[in-house]
Parts: sequence; C-alpha cells; structure tokens
Amino acid sequence: MTDLNQLELDLINAIGAAETAAAVEDLRVAALGKSGTISGLLKGMGAMSPDERREKGPVINGLRDRVQSALAARKAELEAAELDARLQSERVDLSLPARPRRKGGVHPTMQVMEEMISLFADMGFAVAEGPDVEDDFHNFTALNFPPKHPAREMHDTFFLKPDPETGERKVLRTHTSPVQVRTMMSQTPPIRIVAPGRTFRKDSDATHTPMFHQVEGLVIDRAVHMGHLKWTLETFVARFFELDGIDARFRPHHFPFTEPSAEMDIRCDRSGGTLKLNEGDDWMEILGCGMVHPNVLKACGLDPDEWQGFAFGMGVDRLAMLKYGISDLRPMFEADVRWLAHYGFSPFAAPSSAGGLS
Repeated sequence: MTDLNQLELDLINAIGAAETAAAVEDLRVAALGKSGTISGLLKGMGAMSPDERREKGPVINGLRDRVQSALAARKAELEAAELDARLQSERVDLSLPARPRRKGGVHPTMQVMEEMISLFADMGFAVAEGPDVEDDFHNFTALNFPPKHPAREMHDTFFLKPDPETGERKVLRTHTSPVQVRTMMSQTPPIRIVAPGRTFRKDSDATHTPMFHQVEGLVIDRAVHMGHLKWTLETFVARFFELDGIDARFRPHHFPFTEPSAEMDIRCDRSGGTLKLNEGDDWMEILGCGMVHPNVLKACGLDPDEWQGFAFGMGVDRLAMLKYGISDLRPMFEADVRWLAHYGFSPFAAPSSAGGLS
C-alpha cells in the first residue's frame, strides 16, 4: 500500500513549487488524471474488502480533496500573479496626450447643395426627389426631346440592358428634370420645388465627370413670367456668392423643355489667376433656364392655356468649384481623404441664411 502521507507531502510540495499554470495542470493530470496516482488508488478500492474500504476510503477521498484544493489555490494564485504582471506591463500612461484622431468633414458638393437648398427654401421652394434610374418617358419624351435628339445617343447617355420582356432600355438619368415631370404629374399646381441629386453623362475632363450633381428648380402657377425667373436667379446667385448684388445677363439659348430659353451669365474678371465676380469685362455662364415649354405641360397633364411656369438647372459641383477655388472637378470624386481634409467643412456648421452659408 502506498504511503499516503508521503504521497500527499510530495504532491503538496510539488504544487507549491509550480511556477506556471501549465505546470499546475501537469501535476493535476499526474495525480488526478485517468492514469494518475490518486486515481489509481481510487480504482483500487474496488478490490478491497468491505472492512478495508470503510477504513481506507475516507483517507483516500480526503487525500484527493486536499490535493484538488491545493491545485485550485495554486492555479488561482499563479493566474492572479500573471494578471498583475500583464497589468503592469500593459499599463496606459494617462499623463501622455491622446493620439490624434482623424476628423471627418462634409464634402464640398454636399455643403454647396445644402447651401443652395437653404437659400431656395427661404424663397418658398420645397425639395423633391426621384429615382436615379429612369425610363425614356420621364427622362426624354415628357421633356420634349425629339426621337432623334443627340442626347438620346450612346455617347451622351448611360443605357441599361434591354428588359427581356418589353425590350425597354432604361437610363441613368441625365438630369434631375424627370423629378419635375413626376411632380407635375402627381401634384396640383401651384408648384414650387427644387430637385437636387446625382446625374450621369458620358463626359470626363477637368470640368466634367461621368457622375455629377444638379439642382433644378420648377415653378408652375397661373401668372408666372420671365420677370419672376430673372429675380429668383439673380437673388439666389447674389446670396450664394455672398454679394450685395450680381451683374448678370440672360442670353437666348435652346433647350427642348423650355421656350423661351436662356443661359445666365455673370460678369467676372479672370485676369491675374483669380476669379472676381461683378468686375472686369468678361462673362461666365453659370446656369440654364427658361419658361416651361407648352409641350412639357401637356405631357404632364397640365393645360398650357391655364398654367405656365419657369424652370432652371445648375451644376452643384461647378458652383462649388467657383465659390471655393477648386480648379479640377475630378479629385472631388477620387475619395482622397487628404483632399477632403483641405476642402471639407465642419459637420456641425449647417449652412443657413441667418447663420451664414460658407
């Protein structure tokens, strides 16, 4: 019979001398594992007589319990010491300044779009939106584009694959004018809306990208005329560029969806490498506009003998370039955070007419 007192002494001494939790686990397996010394003693109780089991059983079970307690206590002690060591080695020095965190910013396009919406909201315009993917009717036909108009051709428009059932080819909208169409077809005049959003055309250079942003406006009422259009746009441009007034001219132009149509130019001076508004002898085109064509009103279910109105459209990205001195349009969509850190705006400074725009 094994000397239980000596076995217990040896195990307790070995457990106390263990320096790692792994060493304690090895001792547990050696003593209490399937083939351990104490496990062997427990198995041997089956071959004992009843009198021997009554005598030896409590002694062996007591040995097992004391060894288990010693193992658990030493493991907890070692784990606590290991945790203390980690806390000391991984301690954060709170006396050091925090690492700088990159701050986000509002993209100039979104900033300018909010500026424009704020100004038009002060003039009583509501915001209307529509889908980026349009059908031929809303993007072209309802806007008085003839069947062979160049804007329908592949070099200007992104066409989607034909529908397998109808053969219809939808498009990525080339302007936000379909929002005007949808509004006229769903609302009863008077109407006064602006339609901001993404648009898509096959252009790419320093001042054009395949995706760009527009804000278009529409007013429909019974007594609207070009004078209202001129005042609205001159007021907007002056307030947008934060000027007391604006020296503008309206040149005759052609758009299928307006008649008469015009492009609005503002006086500027480009000499010296900087753009100065209301100065010099040069002119810069800034937007297109006109009175809504009677054919457009008819296509939208409105009687042109009762209703008339005006519409206008301008590029948000281009206005951002002019106002904030951005020389190339392409970096605006290259997702370079360094560019955004330079040109971006604080997300906490929402533009408003009262609080300031830029």
